[in-house]
Formats: sequence, structure tokens, C-alpha cells
Amino acid sequence: MKVIGKLPGAPCWAQLSARDPEAAKTFYGQLFGWTAETDPDPQYGGYTTFSLAGSPAAAVASLMNPQQPVMWLLSFAAPDVEAACADAKSGGAQVWMEPMDVGDLGRWALLSDPTGAPFAVWQTGKFSGFGVAEESNSLAWIDLSTRDKNAAVNFYKGLFGWQVWSDEESYPMVGLADTMFGGVMDMGDMFPPEVPSHWNPFFLVADVDAAAAAATKLGAEVMHGPVDVEMENGPRIAVVRDPQGATFGVFAPRES
Repeated sequence: MKVIGKLPGAPCWAQLSARDPEAAKTFYGQLFGWTAETDPDPQYGGYTTFSLAGSPAAAVASLMNPQQPVMWLLSFAAPDVEAACADAKSGGAQVWMEPMDVGDLGRWALLSDPTGAPFAVWQTGKFSGFGVAEESNSLAWIDLSTRDKNAAVNFYKGLFGWQVWSDEESYPMVGLADTMFGGVMDMGDMFPPEVPSHWNPFFLVADVDAAAAAATKLGAEVMHGPVDVEMENGPRIAVVRDPQGATFGVFAPRES
């Protein structure tokens, strides 16, 4: 069952905040075959939707201020943004941007979880989010790197009703409707202490090694991999930092 973009509490959108949206359009267009369409309405500040075969796959927007990091931001579907924010606050989250209307497209709020990882909640209006997901060159997994794995798991479980699979204690996996769509990793000593907790999108590709090589030729840095994940039925993955500094992953099922 596909749940990304389909159920309340599931990831429903991925947006890149970039210093140079035009360069981002070129990079991701060449890497994933995405086409870019910029909204002409000035109230949206050049917001650009990436599409794959005509269906919305992600977006890119300019940084809201120069101090903001270049990063991918994940949004989760919420039937009621106000209620989601209230529940998140009760669970220890911080609300950075209170619920607001985004034209007639939907209603949105920006938060950070109790471990510091930014995320957004989205209440559907005319726009529901992903038109394509869990297919090649689209988002198909999300990964949280956090300084407090247990606190993060409990927070999202309480907020969104996520199921948690903890067979792999070092990497509990999360999802809805008996379907996994993400995992939670303890950052430990693998990350410098100044790196905060953060979500990363993972995009499904046909060939991880080819995608990593293509990203490198386009000016990105492969930070990890390509490598086979050492767990039963684990995929092959690579983690990439794009030319402007945003990190994301690519993965493919391992050939048996």
C-alpha cells in the first residue's frame, strides 16, 4: 500500500530552500528528470514546483532570510493545522511560524520537534502535495537524524499516530497502515556536534551508483556510500550534499 502523500500523518510534500533556485532547478532537473514550473503570482515569491511526468514531485523556493540554512523541509499531512500545532506544543515542539493560509492551496505551519529537527504540517486546500511518490525519481523514504532517538520516536508516534518497528534497535522504522515509510537514526559521533537534528528525503532511483556518479558530475558531494545497508532486505543507498549544501539520499532495492 502506498501511504506517502495519501494518509493524515504521512509525509505529503518536500520543499528545498535554496540560495540559488535557478541552479537548483538545473541540478535536480538533470539528476531526476524533473521539470520546473514557477508560480507567476508574486505573492508566492517565485515558488517553483518540480514535476515528474506531469505530476508534482517536490518544490524549490528562495531562502526566507540569508541566515536560513539551505535544506530540504518535509511536510506532514494534518487535517487541522491548529490542532496539530497545539498537540505538537504539548509534546515539546516549538512552533516557528504559526498556521497561515497559503492562498487557496492549503494551510501551513513550521515547527521543530523536541530534538530540534524542523518540519512542517500541511492542511490540504486545492493542493494536496505529492502527485507522484514511491516511484523511480520521486520521494519514497524519509530519514530522521537526531540527538535523541527515543524522544523523537515518541513525539511523532504521539503526534501522528505512527507505527514503530523496532526490530533493528539502532534504526527504528516508522509508518502508517502497516507500511513503513521512514526511519530514525541516532546521530551519535558520526556527526559533528554543531550539526542539529534534521530530516532527509530519500528518492528512489534505478541505480544508486549511477545516480551518485551523476550527482558528483553535477557538482554535488557524495557524503556516504554507495553502500548496501547491512540488514535483512536492506537497500543500496547513498547520501548526497547538493552543490548548495542541502543533503538528501538516493536508494534502490538490493538485487537478490
